[in-house]
Order: sequence, then structure tokens, then C-alpha cells
Amino acid sequence: MSQHIARIALVVNDYDEAIEFYTKKLGFSLLEDTILSETKRWVVVAPKGSSECALLLAKAATEEQRIRIGNQTGGRVFLFLYTDNFKRDYQNLIDQKIKIIREPRQESYGRVVVFVDLYGNLWDLIEPGQSKQ
Repeated sequence: MSQHIARIALVVNDYDEAIEFYTKKLGFSLLEDTILSETKRWVVVAPKGSSECALLLAKAATEEQRIRIGNQTGGRVFLFLYTDNFKRDYQNLIDQKIKIIREPRQESYGRVVVFVDLYGNLWDLIEPGQSKQ
């Protein structure tokens, strides 16, 4: 049996501002932007070099969805972005003026920093230690 997670829905306020943040600030690739109706699009972004899992940017359509924007996990880190070059990607966060919540530190699993996206979702940027991927 072979399975993998292909998409994670991320509730956003606006498609275009989310695309702008993820592609321009974090350097993700825009994989798809298909209009489904007057109010709904299928928008998929992924880190460059990612081959399986991507984010589906899902515009909030109801008040209940809107109140979840930026807090889909009750204040816990939501997404984990692995990198092969922590120094490069950390510097990009600084250069792009992305808010750092917890400064870089070395953990048993690798080097990590916690940052927030444009909506307030918490992310870990991690460069794994040896054989910790």
C-alpha cells in the first residue's frame, strides 16, 4: 500500500494576498490557480522542490471559517517547513520582514525557528539533524 498527504487546506482571507505572501515572501511555487466559480478558486502552492504535499489556499466562505483564519490549530505550530539550508531560509525570513516568534535554536532533531505567516499561523522552519527527516 502506498499513501501520502497531497494537500493541506489553509483557510485564507484573500486568494491574491495569500499567493503574494507564499510565492514572493516564502519563495513557494504557484502550482495551480483555477477559477471554479465567481467566488471560489482552486489555488495550490508548494515549497520549491516539494514533490508530494502542497497547500490548498482556501478562501473563507462563512463567518465560522473566517474566525479560524490564522488559528487553525488553537495556537500551536501548524506547519513544518523542512529546509536543506537553514541559514539561507532564515535570512530570507529576516529580509522579507516575516515575524519571528521564537529565535533560532538547536534541538535534538535539528535547527529550528518559529515564524508566523501573514494571517498568524505558526510555522517551524527546520533543518533536520543527521537522519531526522
